[in-house]
Amino acid sequence: MNVPEGDTVILAASRLNAAIGGKRLLRTDFRVPAFATSDLSGRVLTEVVSRGKHLLFRTEGEITLHTHFKMDGRWDLYRPGEPWAGPTHHVRVVLTTESHVAVGSRLGVTALIPTAREHEVVGYLGPDVLGPDWDPDEVLTRFLDQPEREIGEALVDQRVTAGPGNVYRNEVCFLRGLDPRTPVRAVPDLPRLIDLMKRLMEANRWTGNQITTGDTRRGRRHWVYGRAGQPCRRCGTLLRAEPGEPGTTERSTFWCPRCQPAMIDAADRPAR
Repeated sequence: MNVPEGDTVILAASRLNAAIGGKRLLRTDFRVPAFATSDLSGRVLTEVVSRGKHLLFRTEGEITLHTHFKMDGRWDLYRPGEPWAGPTHHVRVVLTTESHVAVGSRLGVTALIPTAREHEVVGYLGPDVLGPDWDPDEVLTRFLDQPEREIGEALVDQRVTAGPGNVYRNEVCFLRGLDPRTPVRAVPDLPRLIDLMKRLMEANRWTGNQITTGDTRRGRRHWVYGRAGQPCRRCGTLLRAEPGEPGTTERSTFWCPRCQPAMIDAADRPAR
């Protein structure tokens, strides 16, 4: 499964909404301690929508199921009676309608909230790259509010813009020839970078992939992401990486030292 980013989440919302949106819930099963006794059976699931990397399942009676994939979460759709893939102990939510069974596994967030209070869990987000609230001028303002911040960090800050993740921040920096550690204030033509992020994510919104090279073949889909130690596809220089979270590629930084030269001396960079 690809790392869940905004395009992955909006595709999941679309598929879930097409299958179970507008349908009555026959059974619900919440396998998290805080909501283990909750029951939404009998209610109509009015719609499933995404906001950045969040999924919101809205039901009759103004109750919303809020989930977030984090790194490993997923939602799968089955027909009633069809066997599920994967270990059942990873399952966090099961929503059953007459035609489908939606199974949420390894979800990083699973919570029931009043629909009127959705703003408490998604209100802090910046404009959604793939949402109806997209506003590039507002995103630019949010970038410039912290001019000394590294552009690589700002690109994945959901308070700046909702949806982009680590794949896109690495690929966008490469395509713009930027060292990811460059401070926002030193980024030339920041609106163009914002537009590139938007265009890349729009191109992938219905594919389930984060392809940035235009090449759909396995191993050819990215310029730098996940390719540490391999030759740059443009100049042949060996790509470098700076680890993020131990044992994962989460927040790891990948770049080409030739195509993405440092724009400031290391001494001038903000301390990590």
